[in-house]
Amino acid sequence: MLDVRLADRQMILFDLDGTLVDSASDLYRAMNMSLNTLQLPLVTEVQVRNWIGKGTSLFCQSVLEHLTGKVDAAQHHLLLQTFLKIYNADPCVLTQPFDGILEFLKWGQAEQKTLICVTNKPEQPARSIVEALGMNQYFVDVIGGDRFEERKPHPKQLLYCAEHYGLPKEQILMIGDSVNDVEAARRAGIDCIVVSYGYNHGENIQDCQPQMVVDNLKELLG
Repeated sequence: MLDVRLADRQMILFDLDGTLVDSASDLYRAMNMSLNTLQLPLVTEVQVRNWIGKGTSLFCQSVLEHLTGKVDAAQHHLLLQTFLKIYNADPCVLTQPFDGILEFLKWGQAEQKTLICVTNKPEQPARSIVEALGMNQYFVDVIGGDRFEERKPHPKQLLYCAEHYGLPKEQILMIGDSVNDVEAARRAGIDCIVVSYGYNHGENIQDCQPQMVVDNLKELLG
């Protein structure tokens, strides 16, 4: 079990989808609008919850694999572009913060922690969601999956945060919901906590042997 030592953590990095916010309903809505536009069969919200979390390209790939049994490059490109246009135009219709998130962010701000959102979602819709939910006041940065060449599980985004703010890794904590977050933190040499309620591609989060799992971030505040 990880000794969290929140008092010793100057920086806390947060995944977005499945960690801070429940965005699956909006992703489901935009995907079915996209499929309808392309005259393809629709998918269910339960399926979408199992497919999200690894970035938009892989989400579209999973949808096409399910619908057609294969991924045609031209069709994938068309679905990806259609989905991004529809989703980016309105990414926060049904999306809401999970229970305990706002309380934890308020605590972090009051304690003068450096809070950063680190997501595989493209930066524009990520920022739109954070702003629409009034969470932008807590974050010094929102780092999307398209800022660098690499995204989680690559450690690039996490290492950038440590280097940019000049903090030793033992003063940094990552909070996520999936194997991507656990693996990125592991490769960056940063401690990681995962929430039990997120999107881990239909897999048990315990399977990736996280350092700690919590049901609500308020548990960390004791």
